Amino acid sequence: MGSDSEAINLESLIYWRSAARSGAALGAGLALLVALACCSVVSVLAYSSLLALTAAVAFRVYKNVLQAVQKTNEGHPFKWLLEQDVSVSAERAQSLAAAATAHLNAALAELRRLFLVEDLVDSLKFGVLLWCLTYVGACFNGITLIILAWIALFSLPKAYEMNKAQVDANLELARSKINEISAKVRAAVPLGRKAEDKDK
Repeated sequence: MGSDSEAINLESLIYWRSAARSGAALGAGLALLVALACCSVVSVLAYSSLLALTAAVAFRVYKNVLQAVQKTNEGHPFKWLLEQDVSVSAERAQSLAAAATAHLNAALAELRRLFLVEDLVDSLKFGVLLWCLTYVGACFNGITLIILAWIALFSLPKAYEMNKAQVDANLELARSKINEISAKVRAAVPLGRKAEDKDK
């Protein structure tokens, strides 16, 4: 139930269902990533935590002074937050661990298949991808790529939603061309066929 609501919240953010929330999330994420690009992770965490603590202390002192002047007894200003349950249940931790393990095992199996050339064409495609990544790595560092990915997360889904028919048509055309080229390569190179095809 919790994962469904989290997915709905994430979807509403990246599809800009609420412009104020999406803009705040995009801006906060960009500010954090730019800070990480300029300073070390330890410095960013320390300054962010210090800023949050300073704001909390200032607000607590302000509310205490206000209560003393008005002679009211509203209690702790963060009482509703202190009463929130922030613990992670054993079931939730187990489900997250199981999902992470399943993804890790799938990734390891796929990497083994590609690096050990189970299918020559797939391994060649993977090699082309790695070759392209060498050029990407020469132009951008890791944090720059994360910043670009963060911006893309808040722009590409909405752009796709607005131009779905045209994008789908172009993607289908590109997919058919790639499949056509792959079929020709597999036909020309016997080693490109999978082991199970050879056994038939």
